[in-house]
Amino acid sequence: MKPEYSEKLKLLPPYLFIEIDRRKKAAIERGADIISFGVGDPDMPTPRHIVEAGKLSIENPKNHQYPFGSGLMTFREAVSRWYRSRFGVNLNPANQVHSLIGSKEGIGHIHLAFVNPGDVVLIPEPGYPVYNTGALFAGGEPYFMPLVEKNGFLPDFSVIPDAIFQKAKLMFLNYPNNPTAAVADKAFYASAIEIAKKYSIIIAADAAYSEIFYDDPPISFLEVEGAMEVGVEFHSLSKTYNMTGWRLGFAAGNADIIKGLASVKDNYDSGVFQAIQEAGVCALSSSQKCVDDARKIYCRRRDALVSGLIKLGWTLNSPVATFYVWAKVPPRYKSGEAVAKLLDEAAIVATPGNGLGPSGEGYVRFALTVPEPRIKEALERMSKIKW
Repeated sequence: MKPEYSEKLKLLPPYLFIEIDRRKKAAIERGADIISFGVGDPDMPTPRHIVEAGKLSIENPKNHQYPFGSGLMTFREAVSRWYRSRFGVNLNPANQVHSLIGSKEGIGHIHLAFVNPGDVVLIPEPGYPVYNTGALFAGGEPYFMPLVEKNGFLPDFSVIPDAIFQKAKLMFLNYPNNPTAAVADKAFYASAIEIAKKYSIIIAADAAYSEIFYDDPPISFLEVEGAMEVGVEFHSLSKTYNMTGWRLGFAAGNADIIKGLASVKDNYDSGVFQAIQEAGVCALSSSQKCVDDARKIYCRRRDALVSGLIKLGWTLNSPVATFYVWAKVPPRYKSGEAVAKLLDEAAIVATPGNGLGPSGEGYVRFALTVPEPRIKEALERMSKIKW
């Protein structure tokens, strides 16, 4: 018997990064020496002190049962202390912080708590695909907010019809931004909060890249007056501490919104493995030198790739945050064509901008998750491509 997929599943576009991984593996099977700037998966190992804390916690029998609920109080307290130290934001660990199996899981599930069929979800594009897929699974109607260079890659709220705001239940924001590497200031967040209050819209701020920066530290959405009344912020330990495989993140902010997300999670999962949470406590509570060291490595990689691409005639701005370089493709090429040429002629994997949204057409995203010598090798290969 061939099963019939649900109508919601049929609505979903192919998950971009799975397709990129498939193409990369196919090239490797053909014998290509692939240099992959595709998926944003840090290539550096999890810092040793965090790994050791995780090892000790795994051996503790008290961590071998269902974790359940909002997470260990010690983890939520560590999150609260980190927020106070990093952003000057005070959180009640009892009801304003919830552990997540990676921020992706929380971002995907929050729709189910607040979006009814026909409700609008405001989604930045180009952007993280889960904002859209979560809306589709909940029966919501995605409304895409284009991120374009002339607006500093910030959504232009003035062009969104009032009728759309009237139907909207949820608005996603993502700064520092994936893929454009843009950052947001307090004035932008204040305007978003004003709209959220006017139309009773929940703001879900994705701050996964808040600790990957090269100049001034990016602010938190929750720093801005009124934010706690209308929204939550999602964080991930994946990028900050090179813990992508550990699957640990958290949501922080409005207690009632956290409660709604918690209710969904109670019915979908049994919580985050406690040993991983204890490793997270170590990460958040220990010296942050490891984070600073990683930033310095990404900065050197950024400088090598940006300067090299500019010498080759590519047009781009040097990112001030994230580990992504958002570059315009050579003239007369579309995003998909440029990415295919990089793969076929130089064994280089990159992400087509239009795969992250129609406003990404004409761009390619390079992830700085490649050692510096390989970046230089990639640039050498690219110098031989005739565009």
